[in-house]
Amino acid sequence: MTSAPLRVALYSHDAKGLGHLRRNLALAHHLARALPGLTDRDVTGLVITGLAPGQEYRLPDGFDWLVLPGVKKSEGVYQPQRLRITREHLGDVRTSLLSGVLSTFAPDLLIIDRHPYGVHQELREPLAHLRRAHPAARVVLGLREVLDTPATVQREWDELGEADTLRRLIDEVWVYGDASVHDLSATGEAPAALEERMHYTGYLAHGRDIAEARDGSEASPALAGNALDPEPFILTTAGGGSDGINLLRAAAQVRVPDGYRHVVVTGPQLDAALFHQVAQAAGPRTVVRRSWPGMSRHIQQAAAVIAMAGYNTVTEILASETPALLVPRETPRLEQFIRASALKKAGAVDLLRVTDLSATALEDRLTTMLGDQEAGRHQLTGRRRLRLDGLTTVPLLAAELLDDTNNAPTTCLTHLTSHATSLTRMEIPA
Repeated sequence: MTSAPLRVALYSHDAKGLGHLRRNLALAHHLARALPGLTDRDVTGLVITGLAPGQEYRLPDGFDWLVLPGVKKSEGVYQPQRLRITREHLGDVRTSLLSGVLSTFAPDLLIIDRHPYGVHQELREPLAHLRRAHPAARVVLGLREVLDTPATVQREWDELGEADTLRRLIDEVWVYGDASVHDLSATGEAPAALEERMHYTGYLAHGRDIAEARDGSEASPALAGNALDPEPFILTTAGGGSDGINLLRAAAQVRVPDGYRHVVVTGPQLDAALFHQVAQAAGPRTVVRRSWPGMSRHIQQAAAVIAMAGYNTVTEILASETPALLVPRETPRLEQFIRASALKKAGAVDLLRVTDLSATALEDRLTTMLGDQEAGRHQLTGRRRLRLDGLTTVPLLAAELLDDTNNAPTTCLTHLTSHATSLTRMEIPA
C-alpha cells in the first residue's frame, strides 16, 4: 500500500427504523474490502449514526462508530430521543459534533444517506466548511431507488434551498437500484439540481452477509430442535419492527402447514408490550423472536418469506431464491408500496395490500408459495433480470471519483476499465 489511508465517512440521521444504518454499514464493509485493491491505499472510516448500534452490527476492520445524540419524529417534528433539552439545542449539539469530526477527520469521501443536509439541515454548515478546508474531499448523496410520491419528494427538495448551493456541496448522486424497475427521473422524484450527476448502482443485494454478525447456528436445525431431522421453516420479518405490528399480529396467527415451522422476527424496535401480544398470539409451531443475527442467510434458507417492503429486507430477498410475499406499509409514506408494486410488475415478488391483510390471506398465499413450484420459478426468473450488484459497483464508482483528486495509481484505472461490464454506469439525462 502507498500513501496515507483513504478516509471514508458514511452519515445517516437515523430517526426511525434501521434502514439508513444497515445500508451504510453494508457499504462500509464493501468499501473497506474493495478500495485497497482499486486504489493501492488502505482504508479507514467512520459510520456516523443517530442510533446506538447493537451487537448484531459488525464494523469492518479500520472503521469505528460516531453515535450522535438521538432524534425521534413526533407529530412530524424531530425531537430529542433521550436528552432533556430543546430540539434547537439538540440541533446545535449535533451540528457541532458533525463540524468537528468532518474538520479533524477530514474524510476523502463522505457518503450521505438520503437527506443531503441531514436533520434540520444540521450538515449544511459542516459540509460547507469541509469544502473550504478540504477542497479535494468528495461528497456523495446516496438514495434509495424509491423515495415517495413525486409531490412529497419535490417539496422536500425545494425545502433544501438554492440549487446552486446543493450543486457546490454534492459531487455525485448514487441511486441504489435498477432504473428498469423504478426510474427516479421518469417519476419526478429525482432532485432536479443534481439529475445530471446521478448514477444507478444496482440494488445493494449480493454480498450483504459480510456485514452481519452470526449466531453460530444453522437456521433449520436450531428451530426444529433436532439437528438430525430438521424441518423447513417459513420466515416472517418486519424489518426494524417500529411499524410492523399489523403484519406481525396476522403472521403470528397463521396456521402453519404440516411439515413446517414458522419464525416471526419482530425487529428490535417493536414496543415491548406489542412484542408480548405477538408472542401470546403465536401457535405451537410458531417461534417469535425480536431479532435473528444473519438475516440474509436465514432468508436464503427459508422455504418462503413474508415481509414488509423496506429497502434492506427487499434487497436480501432479491439476492435469494426464496419465494416472497411483500406486505408493504402505506402510511405515512408510500415508498414501500411503490417499491413492492414495481417489483411485482417485474415478476420478482408477490404482493398483498395491507388493507387485505389477515391470517387467512397469508395462509392462502403460503399455500401457493409452498405448493406451486412454477410460481417460485417465475419469481426467480424476475430477480435474475435485475441489477443486484450495487455493492460491487459502489467501490468502483468511489475509486473513480477519488482518482480525479487523489492521484490514485494507474492500476486503479486499469482495474476500472476491466470491470466496465460490472460498473454499467448509467447517466440520467437532465
